[in-house]
Amino acid sequence: MISFTDPEFVADPYPGLAELRAAGRPVWHDELGIFLAPGYDDANQVLRARTLGRIFSPKSPEAEWHDFNWLHADSILDSEPPKHTRLKSLIAKAFNRTKIEGLRPQVEALTSRLLDDIENTIATTGRFDVIADYAEPLPVKVIAALLGFPDEDEHLLRPWSQAIVKMYEVSPTEAEQQEAQRASTEFADYVRGLMEQRKREPGTDLISDLAAVEEGGEKLNVQELIATCVLLLNAGHEASVNGFGNGIVAALQRDEQAELLRSRPREISATALEEFLRFDAPLHLFERTATADTVIGGVTIPEGHKIAALLGSANRDSAIFADADTMDLTRDPNPHIGFGAGIHFCLGAPLARLEMGVSLPALFERFPTLQLDAKPERRPTFVLRGYEAVYLRA
Repeated sequence: MISFTDPEFVADPYPGLAELRAAGRPVWHDELGIFLAPGYDDANQVLRARTLGRIFSPKSPEAEWHDFNWLHADSILDSEPPKHTRLKSLIAKAFNRTKIEGLRPQVEALTSRLLDDIENTIATTGRFDVIADYAEPLPVKVIAALLGFPDEDEHLLRPWSQAIVKMYEVSPTEAEQQEAQRASTEFADYVRGLMEQRKREPGTDLISDLAAVEEGGEKLNVQELIATCVLLLNAGHEASVNGFGNGIVAALQRDEQAELLRSRPREISATALEEFLRFDAPLHLFERTATADTVIGGVTIPEGHKIAALLGSANRDSAIFADADTMDLTRDPNPHIGFGAGIHFCLGAPLARLEMGVSLPALFERFPTLQLDAKPERRPTFVLRGYEAVYLRA
């Protein structure tokens, strides 16, 4: 059985995931103590089955994990109906497709400014880091502006987010656990301060909208509002950063796909970004817990046991995708589940698609001869898969 902490597996998990799919059904994993659903149909069913819940288990000791625990317990991501239904209804009134589409001019302006900065960097050094200089700052700036964070505090957001999401990996270190505890407290305190300010002086930002939204006499309480803001930052940029970086590297390593991006970036941008998310998924594992005995792919998941949808594996299932291990930036249709499915479909997906749909063609229109300048530096994580640095030259 594969080990999710094996450096060779983390570097390239797809051969090992193919071995799991060969079983043709969910499999038990001793190291994690959970069932795994590596095939597309089974993973999709895991995401949608009503007898499987996203049930958060508080970490202990409570005194050390207090803020981390409630940030998750009061989050839409770790809730199930009826609480999930209530939270989703309230959040959707403030964070909806109309609100997101209204961000397009801002995304376009930020993209242009970042490309100007990159042009200056290339003139000076001959290369740039597409993660640190482009893929990362764009979604952070967008979500910071959306939430009304002051520009001078933007630098706080990504470190807080990365510290928290490291807890989603298989075996976080003691140091990483302590960083997650600290980041949870600092992030929650910071958002609480902004929320209290916006209640006194409402603005046009999302925190003001969330504080004011009401439906059927229901409102978000303080912890739910803070947890929602933290989730929006995490969900609003992790998928964008990792999906963009993973896709750029894979495409530039394949001459035919790289040429498509260089010669027809705007024409293929819609299908290209979906293939980025399918081919090398930014999120690989999503757990759910059986609230009753549940049959998935002919295997019974006993009540109380966990099963994880392996999203990156499902997106390489040859029963669904022709030439599944081949990148095709013109692939259509592309029913990948890189953003999940069912009631836990990624809250940040529309925003990630908007950001990538603007930034991907803009990058290659500005620099049509881009190529890799050095071996990309992969993050040593499996669940959230991405790169630390990807240097390109024009």
